[in-house]
Amino acid sequence: MKVGVDYYPEHWDRALWEHDAQQMKDAGITIVRLAEFAWSRLEPTEGTFDFDWLDQAIAILSRHGIGIVLGTPTATPPVWLTHRYPDVLPVDNKGHTHYPGVRLHRCYNSPSLRQFGERIIDRLTKHYGPNRSVIGWQTDNELAANDCHCEHCTRRFRSWVRSKYETIENLNREWGTVVWSGEYNDWMQVSTPLGGSPHLNPSFLLDFRRFCSDSVAEFNRFQAEIIRRNSPGKFVTHNLWGYPVTADYYDMFDSMDFASVDYYPATDLVDDSKSRMYHGALTLDLTRGVKRKNFWVMEQLSGTPGCWYPMSRTPFPGMIRAHAWQSVSRGADAVVQFRWRSARIGAEQFWHGLLDHHGVPGRRFEEFVRFSREAAKLAPLLEGSTLDHDVAMLFSHEQLTAFQIQPQSDGFDYLGNFKRLHSAFVRIGIGTDVINWKDDFASYKLVVAPMLYLIDDDIAARLREYVERGGTLVLTTRSGVKNMNNVCLPDRLPNLLTELAGVVVDEYDPVGNDRQRVKFDIGGEFECAQWCDVLSPTTAETLAAYSSEYFAGRAAVTRNVCREGTVYYVGTVLDDEATKSLLRRIAADVKVDCMPDLPEGVETAVRSSATTRLRFILNLTKERKRVAVHGGEWTSALSGERVSTGSFELAPGEVEILAAPPHRSCT
Repeated sequence: MKVGVDYYPEHWDRALWEHDAQQMKDAGITIVRLAEFAWSRLEPTEGTFDFDWLDQAIAILSRHGIGIVLGTPTATPPVWLTHRYPDVLPVDNKGHTHYPGVRLHRCYNSPSLRQFGERIIDRLTKHYGPNRSVIGWQTDNELAANDCHCEHCTRRFRSWVRSKYETIENLNREWGTVVWSGEYNDWMQVSTPLGGSPHLNPSFLLDFRRFCSDSVAEFNRFQAEIIRRNSPGKFVTHNLWGYPVTADYYDMFDSMDFASVDYYPATDLVDDSKSRMYHGALTLDLTRGVKRKNFWVMEQLSGTPGCWYPMSRTPFPGMIRAHAWQSVSRGADAVVQFRWRSARIGAEQFWHGLLDHHGVPGRRFEEFVRFSREAAKLAPLLEGSTLDHDVAMLFSHEQLTAFQIQPQSDGFDYLGNFKRLHSAFVRIGIGTDVINWKDDFASYKLVVAPMLYLIDDDIAARLREYVERGGTLVLTTRSGVKNMNNVCLPDRLPNLLTELAGVVVDEYDPVGNDRQRVKFDIGGEFECAQWCDVLSPTTAETLAAYSSEYFAGRAAVTRNVCREGTVYYVGTVLDDEATKSLLRRIAADVKVDCMPDLPEGVETAVRSSATTRLRFILNLTKERKRVAVHGGEWTSALSGERVSTGSFELAPGEVEILAAPPHRSCT
């Protein structure tokens, strides 16, 4: 278990470096990430390299027993590079150049970026590869797929499309370009989607998004190859940013040793509209699922966020420690705080670090030190431990992209609806693996495959084989709508999944924000919204029927037995309580243990090794919570005290970690 910080010595007077290193050591810090934005200091002018300052910083940190993760600096091409070689800069769909001044101002297909990027990475890795203090490498920073329309991207996209479809006739047929007279006569007519209209051919748009994502993945492989050639035996990772993003992480990380994530849980607990994304258990489970193994947090919340939007709330007492332990509980083997000192210069002056601008340790710093010391104490127990779950959720970047291209109804959102299902599992204490929908899922008791909007014979066959061998599968509305080229399939929904689900969709109503109601066969009436499939069961039984509007009495949720297995079809978007109730019922049917009485805002997760089982219980709220514990006596890994069957209280932001032998249950 490693604890660290992100540090920018180039932003600070060198007289501070020794003091900072000593203070880091005293705080229990064992790793520091450096240099991911420092290209202009590493190569001040074209072909002139200066590693002396970084040598000194590494030497000082090393003397204090701190290991170094170095970043490749390609996220921020220096001014001399963009000035002399403007092809480095991306071009938007209206032909406007993205000028430097922020960051990530580069086109992955730029010949100049590749040429000078290769040179700086080659020099860095040759220089620091033999350095024993450098333990590993991070490529670039928060890679995302640029929506670039420069001449180089246009040529490469044309080549990408030609490689996929081989003939112009195939392209016209598969994209359906006959609509609106969009047929091509020659490959030179194929360009990137210019103009920015959201109403262009959806097959064209989906393939362009795939091309952009492939360009990122290839750029990452390009960097990894140089690093491994010059710095053998040291890890290579990348720090992803939580969804929604424009790159398919499963492809992007195929060249990495493990995944890393930048994790900034929302400090505005009531309204997270500024960050507009879900930072929480799903972010961490998605990250673990990218490589299907433990991961690192390369940037962890340390203070008030503020740069891309007005400042958010300051982390409440206990929040920094609780969310650091949340990261560990879901598979993090290293937690690196962003950042050591709050910046006094540049755009991120108010994205606060552990130390405020004055540099005097305060409440947040002391809270981090507490976590650091606890992590050091528990490191032997955490060594070799992983998460082992009976439930998998299949995530698809391609589905996310297709829904973004053609929104289905008011409020219908792939990521939001995925979160709703995942959150229901979190609320009843069921651990889930969030994995690539194309990965093997045969070993799980329960698989949730939501919104399989795009589908082909391969995934349909794998789902059928899983169910027929005894698996339990949950399907949802908007499944089986299109083929993989984003073209609607010709049969009744859910098309290739009809026989498996045992239902057909007679018609659907994109109800959007008009709330509807469903009534379950075992009692209970709940709300639903966004979408209503009006179902006719063929071999399935009805578990819930609509109780509103013209489709009242028609099936909304069904269950079908298919040889040895079972398939549930959820034909609408249930509210949170209905989702929780249904998934709890399904989990009981497949005998997956849960903690149904978890208080709101309390999470639990289990890491196990050959010798130890650790159950983390985390209160991520500002209120005191009472948690029930069953199954005998357990030992608190933090305090060493016995915790007996019954209940105990957790203060706001408080954490308990229960240790037991691996064969026992802590529920």
